Amino acid sequence: MAEPKPAAAPAPKAASKPADISPQRRVQRRWSLRLWSVRHARGLEWLYARFAGVFLALDPFWRTVGYARAEKPVRFVERHVKGLLFDCRMCGQCILSSTGMSCPMNCPKQLRNGPCGGVRANGHCEVEPDMPCVWVKAWEGAQRMKGRDAILNVQKPVDQSLRETSAWLRVTAEAAAARARARAGEPA
Repeated sequence: MAEPKPAAAPAPKAASKPADISPQRRVQRRWSLRLWSVRHARGLEWLYARFAGVFLALDPFWRTVGYARAEKPVRFVERHVKGLLFDCRMCGQCILSSTGMSCPMNCPKQLRNGPCGGVRANGHCEVEPDMPCVWVKAWEGAQRMKGRDAILNVQKPVDQSLRETSAWLRVTAEAAAARARARAGEPA
């Protein structure tokens, strides 16, 4: 008759740190780039204004090529540049210039008009406790910008039909149309 084997010792329990557990946790290096963008919001605001001017000056080119044909290559560049600097979610309705260069679509609740009320005392998110609140960072970035009061403007809800489209081209087309109306003497 075989002797019973001694019971194995239970495995030691790992220390649990709930603040480090998050199903949608972002990669820390993305935060650092996102936080860098907030710290340098004033310089990025200046750069963005110049970039928008160049894009608007290229309107004849965009119209010749066709905005629809330009969409794919421009969207590719936009996704990578804004993805790197702002952790962009390509909502197609970029409001970085109104939110201190902090993309509100990074909020787990995707709130576009300020924090949810669950911001922790340390300025972190209530849903993802290890992530700084997007709106706390937006306020900090907006205070560095020339157009700091733009953060107080109420934003429209996200139009999901514009997701994965180029906000750069859409804004350029709208600005070019407004400029053409103004030149023609039509009301805005």
